[in-house]
Amino acid sequence: MKVSTRGRYAIRVMIDLAKNDTGECIPLSDIAKRQGISEKYLEAIVALLVKAGHLSATRGKKGGYRLKKAPEDYSLKDILETTEGAFAPVSCLETTPNTCERADTCPTLSMWTGFQKVVNDYFENISLAELLDDIACPNDYSI
Repeated sequence: MKVSTRGRYAIRVMIDLAKNDTGECIPLSDIAKRQGISEKYLEAIVALLVKAGHLSATRGKKGGYRLKKAPEDYSLKDILETTEGAFAPVSCLETTPNTCERADTCPTLSMWTGFQKVVNDYFENISLAELLDDIACPNDYSI
């Protein structure tokens, strides 16, 4: 599994919006400038995030984007699935129920299912707020 630039940039956009939240909408041009990402490319990414209900968009002079929820209410799994689709390591796990004709006799299905569960659980348990905390304390390795 490889996360595309679209997925990585979506996370960066969400972090940027959370970090710079003043209660006002944030123009896409500001995000693009801070992140060093093409505004044109970000337009497609924020459109996905808005459609998925992660962001609200406002048009006009004071327009821009805002998070719809608090940073702790977003899991990385939700954000990445919006841009990357399901975390299916093999095509037969992309849909539920599994419609593969070999599913009943496949000797590797349980391995792929287990791998998918590990990845899903990992990203489900990381919130946007945790990434903000990592920015605030980048060298704090205490346990």
